[in-house]
Amino acid sequence: MSSNFVKDYLSKKKKDFERISEYIYFHPETRFEEYESAEFLAAECEKAGFQVERNAGGIDTAFVATYGSGAPVIGFLGEFDALSGLGQEPNKTSYEPTEKNVGHGCGHNLLGTGAFAAACAAKKFLEDNGLPGTVKFFGCPGEEGGSGKTFMVREGVFDGVDAALTWHPSPANCIMSLSSLANYQVYFRFKGISSHAANSPHLGRSALDAVELMNVGVNYLREHIIPEARIHYAVTNTGGISPNVVQANAEVLYLIRSPKVKQVDEIYKRVCKIAQGAALMTETELTIEFDKACSNYIPNRSLEKILYESLQEAGIEKPDENEIAYAESLWSTLSEGEQESYLDILRGFGYKGDGSEFEGKYLAETISEYEQSDGILPGSTDVSDVSWVVPTAQVTTSTSALGTPLHTWQMTAQGISSYAHKGMLRAAEAMALAAIRLFKNKEELEPVKQEFKKFQEKNPYTCPIPGHVHPSKIQIHS
Repeated sequence: MSSNFVKDYLSKKKKDFERISEYIYFHPETRFEEYESAEFLAAECEKAGFQVERNAGGIDTAFVATYGSGAPVIGFLGEFDALSGLGQEPNKTSYEPTEKNVGHGCGHNLLGTGAFAAACAAKKFLEDNGLPGTVKFFGCPGEEGGSGKTFMVREGVFDGVDAALTWHPSPANCIMSLSSLANYQVYFRFKGISSHAANSPHLGRSALDAVELMNVGVNYLREHIIPEARIHYAVTNTGGISPNVVQANAEVLYLIRSPKVKQVDEIYKRVCKIAQGAALMTETELTIEFDKACSNYIPNRSLEKILYESLQEAGIEKPDENEIAYAESLWSTLSEGEQESYLDILRGFGYKGDGSEFEGKYLAETISEYEQSDGILPGSTDVSDVSWVVPTAQVTTSTSALGTPLHTWQMTAQGISSYAHKGMLRAAEAMALAAIRLFKNKEELEPVKQEFKKFQEKNPYTCPIPGHVHPSKIQIHS
């Protein structure tokens, strides 16, 4: 049986995949600077017998690993970028940031390795059974704030793929059946005139004033946009550290989200008008630089059903006493609000239920039922743009204690725990089983393709990132 084959394969290769996850964990790199992680993972693909194309889509840290030939072509999406400000010593129960303070606070060391493990298992099955078909593993950089996959989609990297599978670490075991928020990320830069803030302030024109006025204006805008939308900002350049100087340069980075790209664009245009107004009020010059964007996620229900049945087939290995104790310790580090809203986190990933099965527990030990949902995850992912051009399904498996929010030191701390690695291999097993099922029974791809075709006919894809915009690294101002 396929399930026995995949389980046995992953069991034999368990230490290898844990080693890969740990390497990526201990070499955290932010968007489009994942040079060590990408090269390491690409080299592991070559060791496993894949043909690797580096610099995919013109992105230094993107690659595509391919095995086999002919149809169907099944793709696995892997990520490996980390987050600035979330460095954390592993397996701790208190905040202990690393010197570099960059860490896998979203579990992408697990995500990339788990997707690779699934690709390897599917490859091995084709190899051992002499079946036609093509396995592709996509090394996708810059998901965190960079929309790497959106750039890759724009450059045609996913052309010819029949179905794409991926996953995400979380505290839950379920199908990620919700849509997501589309977004734009944009820099607003103001240039003024410096001057002595006491002796000749009237001669200066403050760029920092412009940033502050813009932010005030946008905060008033919040009342007049749809409630599902989100507007975030970070002041990335305050113009210096001297209060006795009128700041001549300042910058703010905005992230605008909404359920549809069209809605994001409408809000973005209003934000631009506010920025222009701030420039007029302060007599400064405004430059707007579009950084990146992504679409909303389009679930493929036919593919989700196959992935859900594969997750059930994979099953769950129960946590041991040490894992339970560690999870309980981490639970105690969460605020009262985080503990009270732990079910909201699970529901965001697709969990269905009242939480009764978690009574007295700190780790998820069950698989949530699968139900199609019209709900929207209040977050964004560049997997979304892949879902507009390839039928796509996502699974999540429990790699962290209940209540653990993403993008926290607690998430980073659990990144290479034994429980996290169990969840990683559970996701790999589910994705591999789904792919093997499609390789063995090509007719099961037909409803997947028909559903996707029906969507595409009414919803032609337009990349939300303009053609002149290219992937950018995190910009740091001294």
